[in-house]
Amino acid sequence: MKMVKILTDKINTPDYHTIDVYLKEGGYSTIEKAIEMGQEKVIAELKTSNLRGRGGAGFPTGMKWSFITNQAFPRYLTVNADEGEPGTFKDRLIMTKNPHLLIEGIILTCLTLEIETAYIYIRGEFVKEAQILEAAIAEAYEKGLLGDDVKNTGKKVALFVHRGAGAYVCGEETALINSLEGKKGQPRLKPPFPAVVGLFNKPTIVNNVETIANIPFIIKNGGQAFADVGVERNGGTRLVGVSGHIKKPGVYELPMGFPLDKVIYDIAGGILDDKKLKAVIPGGSSTPVLKPNEIKDLPMDYDSIAKAGSQLGSAGVIVISEGTCMVNLLATLEKFYAHESCGQCTPCREGVPWVRDLVVRIENGEGRPGDIDKILDICDNMEGTTICPLATAAAWPAQSFIKQFRNEFEAHINQHKCPFN
Repeated sequence: MKMVKILTDKINTPDYHTIDVYLKEGGYSTIEKAIEMGQEKVIAELKTSNLRGRGGAGFPTGMKWSFITNQAFPRYLTVNADEGEPGTFKDRLIMTKNPHLLIEGIILTCLTLEIETAYIYIRGEFVKEAQILEAAIAEAYEKGLLGDDVKNTGKKVALFVHRGAGAYVCGEETALINSLEGKKGQPRLKPPFPAVVGLFNKPTIVNNVETIANIPFIIKNGGQAFADVGVERNGGTRLVGVSGHIKKPGVYELPMGFPLDKVIYDIAGGILDDKKLKAVIPGGSSTPVLKPNEIKDLPMDYDSIAKAGSQLGSAGVIVISEGTCMVNLLATLEKFYAHESCGQCTPCREGVPWVRDLVVRIENGEGRPGDIDKILDICDNMEGTTICPLATAAAWPAQSFIKQFRNEFEAHINQHKCPFN
């Protein structure tokens, strides 16, 4: 596979986060080309590139952009930087080390889609990241790359950073839009989709930080060059965040389709303390867990991971070693999701805390016969029944943990204690 660096190639260059260094290294060189290409050709190149949304859903970016082209004006761009999924920390790397690549991608998006106002909605806890972005945006304004006359082209692009207040649910695009409007951060019913009725009831494109940061490469090198880096239907690279019981945790840029087992053993150094691998969560905490035999030579792309029974999601790989209590780990995850439910939908508001309480009861040695099947029954009534996927995000770990490690749940109930303590 081509080990090409698209997003992280120059991030170790001293002061690369500043505009002078970024310009010296060839930054902001694609603006005129994007204008010359025009909307139809840019979107065609995006479709050729096989760039899929890096926020988790993996929706084709070119197709998403095409939905807005026949909509009314004004239009808006909101960049989703609300990186709240446990086990996910890839976008933070772009915002701190390569903020001008993101800004360049935003400018290209706005120029292509005839958008004059864009917002970066950033997670409230990312104080440092927000400050770096704001400083980079100020530099771009000063250099005439943002404002009323972008690079002397007569085009207008205004860019703002908006800080969230720490709600996980605002990572969902319509909850993000509500929050940006000053309303409760609660998801909206779809349809209508944001491309038709979005921010301020106007057509809106919502893309993830990593997605937008890929746009300059595609404009500069063409969609086919991007597609060639990855695999079929999955173009480019992916920022893979590896955490958990791993020797070298961190963010690694790898071509789409890079094998998951090689990420763990060849890229991230193997299991901490040379223990055996017990399980892997491949795409952030909401994605179903996989066993070691299920990840051998498993390509890290949307289609292959889905075929294996999980989701690539945000590519947050959580490594779990032998000796870990899976019931305890699930209890930790369900506590998070119960805390983060916005309470709008009954299956989520009632179901997720109910699952949490049952899992905690089992972990504490107080589980009862029938608790396991009750958890599965509740999850069946949560999955796919709510306005946003939060209930599903809580159901999938519970379902997969029980499917893969049911014997541990039964041991907790039968022994009236955690067998790992």
